[in-house]
Amino acid sequence: MGMVTGADYLKRMKLLKSDVWMDGEQVKGSYVDHPAFKPVLNAKAQLYDMVHDEKYAPTLQSKDKESNFSFEIPRSMEDLKKRRKATQLWANETLGVLGRSPEYVNTMITIMAGAKDFFASDDPVYGENMENIYKEAKEKDLTFTHTFVNPSISRKPYYPDGTGQEQPIAAKIVDENDKGIIIDGARLLATQGGITDELLVIPSAAFIDSDYLFGCTIPSNSPGLSFLNRPSYNKEDSFNYPLSAQFEEGDAIVVFDQVFVPWERVFLYRNEWQMNDLFQKTGVEAYILYQASNRQIVKTEWLIGIAQSLVNTLDIEKHQHVQGKLAEMLIVLEAMRGFVYSSEIQAELNEYGVMIPKLEPLKAAAAYFQSVYPRLVEIIQLLGASHFIAAPTRQDFDSPISAHLERFVRGEYITAENKFRLIQLARDMTITEFGTRQLLYERYFFGDPIRVMSSIYHLFQPNKQEYVTRVDQFLEKQKENTK
Repeated sequence: MGMVTGADYLKRMKLLKSDVWMDGEQVKGSYVDHPAFKPVLNAKAQLYDMVHDEKYAPTLQSKDKESNFSFEIPRSMEDLKKRRKATQLWANETLGVLGRSPEYVNTMITIMAGAKDFFASDDPVYGENMENIYKEAKEKDLTFTHTFVNPSISRKPYYPDGTGQEQPIAAKIVDENDKGIIIDGARLLATQGGITDELLVIPSAAFIDSDYLFGCTIPSNSPGLSFLNRPSYNKEDSFNYPLSAQFEEGDAIVVFDQVFVPWERVFLYRNEWQMNDLFQKTGVEAYILYQASNRQIVKTEWLIGIAQSLVNTLDIEKHQHVQGKLAEMLIVLEAMRGFVYSSEIQAELNEYGVMIPKLEPLKAAAAYFQSVYPRLVEIIQLLGASHFIAAPTRQDFDSPISAHLERFVRGEYITAENKFRLIQLARDMTITEFGTRQLLYERYFFGDPIRVMSSIYHLFQPNKQEYVTRVDQFLEKQKENTK
């Protein structure tokens, strides 16, 4: 099959029967028809259709025409640049708000397959398993979400059940046999949980007990696997909620209730050093951040477009403080582009023959965007001001009061209805439930900002020592000169 069309994808999703819960009820029927999931599935279907469009095919298809770009293992600088362009092309279709567009976890699978010898270093079978998982995903054009955050109570991976027994909280291996392993416990925050073909489970460094150290992929409809979704932010009215109505993804707690995972699905097993080295040594961390940074570049472009449209519509461009706010946004855009280009220029083949973008500028990009995204949102809020509070709805414009709206709240050069189409877009990006979730997502993408900063400090340790040596040499030279 290789490259599915949007119709192929939706047909497959229509048959998916995962154990998904929302608002205290088990979701019944087809996800393709469910109001909470239909919009995001349709949005992803449009991305798949783009792959077959001759206008986009050179960018979105692999060189061998056997898959979309996300399954192409980058072996050269040109491969890397092509991936940037493809990632941004897909992100542009969703305004950069879709955190789990198909290439996100696909990229993780692909890069790990490129580094299959990393997993084989423990046991050849794990390298073979990783390669086979990749080949199946590529052949069927599968979609994934992933989970790797451990829940905990008082920072413990288990909790007494009142009988003296320890009930697992974080997902762990509780049994195994010659056919596979049994997982019990939970993992947090699988975006689009339950509505992707498969789930990638990777270990967290939070607990080093070997029972918690495993990596695998399993179908979302595996027996005993449940997804506890938060309430949906989806709104059916695309005028009042242009983003919520199309790109609401959902987030879920993943519950493993004695879930059986066949050995052929396991690629990492009870290996602490592999867990510690997995992200950096394989190149997965660099590629996660490369994908995210490119998506965030596109998202920033859209935010600038929204902000400038507000400025034009409200006729406030002449004010210097307004110009300054737009300049802040433009600086963010150029900084993010700089981080990505820096990572490309410094890219190198790793020991597995995969072209890896430089990690340091991408980590810097992650920390930077975490800190500045709230400011981007704030600028749009400041520009929109009271217009966000008293925004007429689609229903208002379809009612007898529409003449009043056109008379009293139109723009200088735009109709009232078109003005508030823009206002509602800006609102949905920044202050609705959807917009607030976007704020939290970007603020905590890739983890606690303090820990991200700490990891950067340690990542740059060799560079810092070089700079210290320069200072020492200068001071020593000065000392000699004063003798």
